[in-house]
Amino acid sequence: MINDRLKKQLDFFLELDKMKNLYRQTYVLHENRKENDAEHSWHIAITAFLLSEYANKEININKVVKMLLIHDVVEIDAGDTYCYDADGNSTKAEREEKAAQRIFGLLPEDQKDEYYSLWREFEDSKTNEARFAAVIDRIQPLLLNYTKEGISWREHGIAKKQVLARNADYFNESDELAELIKKALDNAEKNGWLK
Repeated sequence: MINDRLKKQLDFFLELDKMKNLYRQTYVLHENRKENDAEHSWHIAITAFLLSEYANKEININKVVKMLLIHDVVEIDAGDTYCYDADGNSTKAEREEKAAQRIFGLLPEDQKDEYYSLWREFEDSKTNEARFAAVIDRIQPLLLNYTKEGISWREHGIAKKQVLARNADYFNESDELAELIKKALDNAEKNGWLK
């Protein structure tokens, strides 16, 4: 028989498996399908380690990676809201808060508090770690989309100014990554992948 703490941890573990069936708007590079939340979370966690040297401010990379691994867990209940969906984004915070309470509530109290706090910190985007995590969370789909000739941007009729508006707030978190984003967007516009 397992103890109560382990049972709660396993319940959370099993709940996370649902992320494998939540599909995003970003396409994977080598197939004609969209990535799921689990793939996205893994990819941005690796990317954070890989690109952490480009952070303008001192960061705790382990904390960044923890945030990135759990920040989309709420989408199990709230669904993935496309970043350029104005209607969906108007109710996103409320849906995700409710989801966070339920899903992190599956955990033992100490882990519930830790994971919820990390998720809240990411959402509030005020600490160096949260802001760098946001850069990584945004650059991954942007670069995949760019490498796939703007497929998702073209499907949704996205304009360069929309992508800039979504990302400009984070340009001061990494000079090199900001420059990379700006060049990619200029080239995407030139190629007609962005309006």
